[in-house]
Amino acid sequence: MAAPDVFIQNGIPDPHLATAISSPIINPSPKETQESLKIALAKYLASAAENVSPAVGKLFDPSKHLAYVEPEYIHTMEDLGFPSSRGVSPVAVSDPFPLFTDEAIEIMRSEILSKEVQEKHSYSSDIAAKQLRGYAPKYGKFIFEAWKHPETLAIVSRIAGVDLVPVMDYEIGHINISVPDSKRNAEQLPGDQDDRDSVVGWHRDSYPFVCVLMMSDTTDMIGGETALRTGTGAIKKVRGPTRGCAVVMQGRYIEHQALAAFGGQERITMVTSFRPRSPRIRDDTVLTTVRPISNLSDLYGQAVEYQLENAEARIRNMLKNIRDSMKAGATDVKAIKSFLEFEIITLSHLNDEIVEEDKVQIGHIREICRAESEANLKMIA
Repeated sequence: MAAPDVFIQNGIPDPHLATAISSPIINPSPKETQESLKIALAKYLASAAENVSPAVGKLFDPSKHLAYVEPEYIHTMEDLGFPSSRGVSPVAVSDPFPLFTDEAIEIMRSEILSKEVQEKHSYSSDIAAKQLRGYAPKYGKFIFEAWKHPETLAIVSRIAGVDLVPVMDYEIGHINISVPDSKRNAEQLPGDQDDRDSVVGWHRDSYPFVCVLMMSDTTDMIGGETALRTGTGAIKKVRGPTRGCAVVMQGRYIEHQALAAFGGQERITMVTSFRPRSPRIRDDTVLTTVRPISNLSDLYGQAVEYQLENAEARIRNMLKNIRDSMKAGATDVKAIKSFLEFEIITLSHLNDEIVEEDKVQIGHIREICRAESEANLKMIA
């Protein structure tokens, strides 16, 4: 599928992809819009099938391991009081939806709870006591295959409203593990209290989109919603997923926090981060909240690798255009300057994110989140 020769800036998604991959259900939406979305999606899926990448392995079988059912609603950025151009897609967050079968969840759990992952890829910070990162594919082959499989990517992209791929291998299957306070129950929980203790404080994600998968039994769990701060400063809650279910959210552009859950034995969530596949869509990725809990050699190496691959694709495309225009005797100066400005902004942003190792405070994230939250509140005010 050929991408247009344009460079997308200022929050406007690639127009070709934005119209090609539209969400199946956007709430609210008139019937006519729903029909046009279905037609656009059918065209995209037919085209994508011709250019799809092969599966990365044979462990993950979508016929056995996917249990996808469309989310009941997909809320837009405008629903939350933001302009649709705020992020890389007009989609904000989905309702929880079934994604993987119980068999798939059991295999994933066996991989993340292995001795090698627990000993070699465990991190902690001042906002989370136990996190697992960077273990796939070496110690998480099934997890790696599951999130890289074309059918899984098609599902996530369909919901997000833009063609997505995992940001990098290092961010596949990030795990948050917590033990809910079983001493509290429904009678002890204040029903309308908005400032309940949270698992992670107010923050924005480092990457454009995330897919959050629940890997624990939530039958006896109370709470665990995601609170979103809208464009007006109001708080909107989205219910958390149950085991095998997931939520897709444009977390880089929405301030949010995971509210604490009570009851149950454990709460394990898997977070895989995504970015637009097209190198022509701007990338607002930051590494502020992941640097303190990462192997910096792996994180920096993979981040720079994909950014340079995207830059290479843009440069090759622009070089062809310039050569063609010179042959025609009509060099487009405006297009050249737009291209150069985009590259300067993109690579300067990347340079800012590659911080020297001795300046990174390992495990310190809370102040970063707090500073960003305060800045966001000032913008709303």
